[in-house]
Amino acid sequence: MLQATIAMPRPSLFENYALIKDLLATFGPESLSVMRNRAFEEFQMAGIPTQKDEEFKYVSLRVLDEGGFQPAYGATVDRHTLEQTSLGKIDAFTVAFINGQYAPELSTAHALPKGVFVGSLQDAFGIYPEEVEKHLGKIATLEGRLGSSNDERFVHLNTAYLGEGAVVFVPKGTTLERPVHVLYLTQADHGPLVSHPRTLIVVEANSEAKILESYLGLDGVYFTNSVTEVWLGDDAILEHNRFQQETDDAVHISNLSVHQEGNSTYTSNVANFGGKIVRNDLNVWLNGEHTETWLNGASLGTGEQVVDNHTRIDHAKPNCNSFEVYKAILRDRSVGVFNGKIFVYEDAQKTDAKQTNKAILLSPTATFNTKPQLEIFADDVKCTHGATIGQLREDALFYLRARGVPKAQAEAMLVYAFAAEVLEKITISDAREALEKVLYAKLSESEELPAE
Repeated sequence: MLQATIAMPRPSLFENYALIKDLLATFGPESLSVMRNRAFEEFQMAGIPTQKDEEFKYVSLRVLDEGGFQPAYGATVDRHTLEQTSLGKIDAFTVAFINGQYAPELSTAHALPKGVFVGSLQDAFGIYPEEVEKHLGKIATLEGRLGSSNDERFVHLNTAYLGEGAVVFVPKGTTLERPVHVLYLTQADHGPLVSHPRTLIVVEANSEAKILESYLGLDGVYFTNSVTEVWLGDDAILEHNRFQQETDDAVHISNLSVHQEGNSTYTSNVANFGGKIVRNDLNVWLNGEHTETWLNGASLGTGEQVVDNHTRIDHAKPNCNSFEVYKAILRDRSVGVFNGKIFVYEDAQKTDAKQTNKAILLSPTATFNTKPQLEIFADDVKCTHGATIGQLREDALFYLRARGVPKAQAEAMLVYAFAAEVLEKITISDAREALEKVLYAKLSESEELPAE
């Protein structure tokens, strides 16, 4: 277990690296140390973005300079506390982390099918070293790809601090009947902390799995900077559900990068119901013919939250389909952002790509910024995108109120119906039901919930 024991007053993200660089070097092969050092140099050159950077124009990250986030250290969370969280009782093979450190006492990845691995990165290096080194750090990159604003600075920051992490490995020809839960808990009850969770998911050819990746905040001010790498072999199928319910004072920045080989199917269901500042980047590289990609997202912003979702799909091969639906529900003084990029490469004929973005503003002070982008270099394709921003339908509210439904409940019902298109894609039933409860609870907490 990696644990930083040196403390300095309010160090910056740059100074932190000097504190634990030698400690990190004790973990993993020499090639990993080289990767860390190179990544830190890249982050130093890029720096923390400002709103002058096009990719971050709607979100201020000054808090990362001013917040004094110290390297995360271990905390104690018992099973009873875990079970009180929104996703603490999911029936799954679970690998759990507290403040970025592996928590075997909360993990239940036992009696796995032959060849399947669900556990810590450190253990994975011991059991599947070749597979880990083959994929780790190779998927979360935009090097050599189309686009003029390919920003990877937070991936570099995560890689610089790469130590603990989760690995899910599903070998060829395996159908995993029970879902996997990769759980990251944060408890920052002794001052601002920063952790850099790293997850590697490999689903080999002709295999199938369902994974829930969740980030739950228990207490305090902290910064979570996560990177998840997913690799799908030929004919592999993965349902990947990602949920964050960080604390109201947390910063959550994530990068999810996916590599698909031929005939594979990847479904991403993302739900953002927490955090003060949230930035998600989801990048998918279609590297084989006849792939299918489904990206579904639902975000709820209340108070003064900022929720910034960026997606990118690279259609690099012909005969591939991608379908994307991202929705946002915003009230109070919250800010929502969606930027969806689709790149169709010259060889990617017969591409079928559809992108839909919708937002509901429940307060006059809520704002939403949307920017769909299509860059097409092939001539035999079908690519569409659409974006709508509106309010709840008055006639629907009137209909429910006329039948005795209280205004707050009527609004919650309509909002859920709006989000249901995304949540209903989650086929892990207890996870879906838990997220429905979180959505209703968040709506009832809103500062501007209409009075009766």
